[in-house]
Amino acid sequence: MQAIKTAVIGCGTISKVYLENIRTLFADRIDLFACADIDSARAEAYAETWNIPRAISADEVYADPAIDLVLNLTVPAAHGPVNARAVAAGKHLFCEKPFALSATQGRRILKRAAQRGVTVGCAPDTFLGTGIQTCRRLLDEGVIGRPTGAAAFFTCPGHEGWHPAPEFYYRPGGGPMLDMGPYYLTALVALLGPIASVSGMSDRAYSERGFHAGPQAGGRFPVTIDTHVSGSVRFRSGTVATVMMSFDIEVAELPRIEIYGTEGTLSLPDPNAFGGPIRLYRDGNWSEIAPDAGFADNARGLGLYEMAAAIAAGRPPLASGALGQHILEALLAFETSARSGRHMRLKSRVERPAALKLNQETV
Repeated sequence: MQAIKTAVIGCGTISKVYLENIRTLFADRIDLFACADIDSARAEAYAETWNIPRAISADEVYADPAIDLVLNLTVPAAHGPVNARAVAAGKHLFCEKPFALSATQGRRILKRAAQRGVTVGCAPDTFLGTGIQTCRRLLDEGVIGRPTGAAAFFTCPGHEGWHPAPEFYYRPGGGPMLDMGPYYLTALVALLGPIASVSGMSDRAYSERGFHAGPQAGGRFPVTIDTHVSGSVRFRSGTVATVMMSFDIEVAELPRIEIYGTEGTLSLPDPNAFGGPIRLYRDGNWSEIAPDAGFADNARGLGLYEMAAAIAAGRPPLASGALGQHILEALLAFETSARSGRHMRLKSRVERPAALKLNQETV
């Protein structure tokens, strides 16, 4: 398979691990041909650091017929506009999460992609790691019987302790649900199937926060969105999950994800990682489950790599734009439900993504 000529738009914090993995793990399918950033000097520095042939503007990326695929690693507020322009230009697209900031915008992007005949993928791709994939196999084998319920929890005191420019986490497009919810809900959809409806409530602990890292340390910035979100998700299978995502909790002793069945309980690893401990409760005892073969270390970009194979084979990718859109609608439904007090039914339809196969046509 010939490597697909790829341009990266957005040379910020998240781009480093993508570029490292493309260079060390995925270079046989992904040809890093160009990079672009709103800060042209940063793009030029990245091109030199990562040996990328061209540092150009985003407009030049869209106009260049040699570029076949755009890897969108911009901040969330730019995801929708960059995605829309990429597919309008006839480029295949892989986007960091969330897919867009409105469900309508996301649907328009997918419709335009279909018209242009291009393939769209979306992070997170962590569900393709051996942690969630092993759990998927266990569920399919019926080790806990019929899944009857699930719980998903992410808690932290916020990102300002480590991120040098954390403001976007506390503005529209940020918040714990849009930031961390994609990992948890995507894992649950990969395990339990598509979501039918959502009910949520939310609040915020602080009206402003402080910079603790980087050049602005000691300063303050406003919080304009809710930072603690909880609620329930009903899957089309009938399973109901309790979900809580929070930037307002200093410490907690909650599981990441648990799935409860008629014959046992499955405790999952962190869905923001590719591997991790898997525990099974059955017949009165907890036991550790050895993971299947696969990607256990930080392999961000795996979804892009699998998508390159999907493009060559003429099939949808596993970390697809349709899946990203479905997750986006669920994330936004929490906000709408919290604001309106209504139970929200999702409009999008998506199939449960197939299991990852480790072979030449996939990975």
